[in-house]
Amino acid sequence: MQRATYGRSPPLHHPVPQHVSTVPQLRSPPPPTSQPIAGYDGSPYPQQQPQQPLPGANVFGQYGNFINDPAAQIASQFGQTAFRQGQEYIEQNVNRFVNVSALKHYFVVTNSYVISKLFLVLFPWRHKPWTRRQATGPSGQEAWYLPPRDDINSPDMYIPVMSLVTYIFLQALISGLKGQFQPELFGYIATTALVAVVVEILGLKLGCYLLSISNESQLLDLVAYSGYKFVGVIVTISVAEIVNAGKGTGGWIGWTVFIYTFLANSLFLMRSLKYVLLPENNTDNRGPMQTMHPLDSRAKRNQRTQFLFFYSYIVQLFFMWILCRS
Repeated sequence: MQRATYGRSPPLHHPVPQHVSTVPQLRSPPPPTSQPIAGYDGSPYPQQQPQQPLPGANVFGQYGNFINDPAAQIASQFGQTAFRQGQEYIEQNVNRFVNVSALKHYFVVTNSYVISKLFLVLFPWRHKPWTRRQATGPSGQEAWYLPPRDDINSPDMYIPVMSLVTYIFLQALISGLKGQFQPELFGYIATTALVAVVVEILGLKLGCYLLSISNESQLLDLVAYSGYKFVGVIVTISVAEIVNAGKGTGGWIGWTVFIYTFLANSLFLMRSLKYVLLPENNTDNRGPMQTMHPLDSRAKRNQRTQFLFFYSYIVQLFFMWILCRS
């Protein structure tokens, strides 16, 4: 059976465009023949010169007018009024318990006063005189005690507060070096120190009440004097820990330093508290801050002397021993 023969297929032809379009070649324009313009970088496009801000113009844009916004001014005035009212409210409520103006008197200190006072607390053996200095008003009838910065014998609260804080951190640091530090240790040390101060102040106030000792600034003075013991405690703990290589305040060196600081603090309190617990006879009434009132009898003076000795030596020995051992 014979195949049928077919003719060859015609060749394929690709379409040829009938209209030929040419793409023009883009070229940069030649530079101008005139003198070059300052700042021209050869670009054919026009340059925009940066606008300089006018003097006094707002450089922060729309946010620069925030201070001048009436709403912002009202909010600022409202905040200032609220802060002032809150401050007055706090002062009125705090003044019920503590005289803030009198409390500020105990923090008027200088660097030279702090150094001299620390030296006096640790080395009171040859210091004279111990009487506090007073300033007299224009009329000569009013008198008040000078602030601590003007009188080395004036009690302050800066050293007691800083000594208390230093004592807390020192005890925590020693515990950390021994590997016994815990976060609860701060609360325990602070509670022990504050309880010692509070109990001491309550005992002093009770003794002053029983002995009929009154003074307007007595409470703040007693609080200040009760905090000076921390200076001796800090010195005892620091020297003992360094000498004993972190084994505590025991040993003959530790006890020697403790006895010295205890005796120095006791003598300092005996001399300083004399104007509070043992006022001298003085018939010149020079104002409400004057603490020199006549004594009732010689027997009461002896009682006050015994009370001052008991507080300065027995009470201080007990509390300083507890603070050094805690």
